[in-house]
Amino acid sequence: MSVLKATMAVAFAFVLAACSGGGKTKYEFTDGKIPQNTYTVSSINISVPETLVVSEANQYYPNADIVWRGDPPGDRHKQVKAIFEEGMGRGAKALSGSKSVNVNVQVTRFHSLTERARYAYGGTHSIRFILSVTDASTGQPIAPAREVHADLEAFGGDDAVRADFNGQTQKVRVTNHLALVIQRELAVIYLEESGA
Repeated sequence: MSVLKATMAVAFAFVLAACSGGGKTKYEFTDGKIPQNTYTVSSINISVPETLVVSEANQYYPNADIVWRGDPPGDRHKQVKAIFEEGMGRGAKALSGSKSVNVNVQVTRFHSLTERARYAYGGTHSIRFILSVTDASTGQPIAPAREVHADLEAFGGDDAVRADFNGQTQKVRVTNHLALVIQRELAVIYLEESGA
């Protein structure tokens, strides 16, 4: 590897590290261990504001709120909304609880990989949203609105090709991830509300 390529790889890693991370809670769950008897979700409202900046530039790291290549070229705001609706809708359907809630999600960031980054290095699907949950009967907030960091590893190079071949496309992986994310977040809110 040339010095230039090595330098670029290190710089890219720092950029990805800077956009990753997320909020921590005292509750840690593993896939399949997230409590399912938290709430019954009556409705999910997903908002992807048109003010979020989209980039179609094939750079390593475009400066934008939405970067998405897991669907054909089109309205990226609508595509991101559809992914959230599918993933979170699926996750919510698996939940059951004595209290019915409405879930509101406002996407603030959906920064995936460009073609150039994906086939060179991989990185992070950097996903952020504001989550608010209200009692479906009274309309009262269950908990204060919170920003959720829902990052997911993004495969690169041969790993990306292999994942696509096995049906684990970026869209499939992100959608499945969001199903778990909404279950995890509602479990945290439920445990906080109940004082567990």
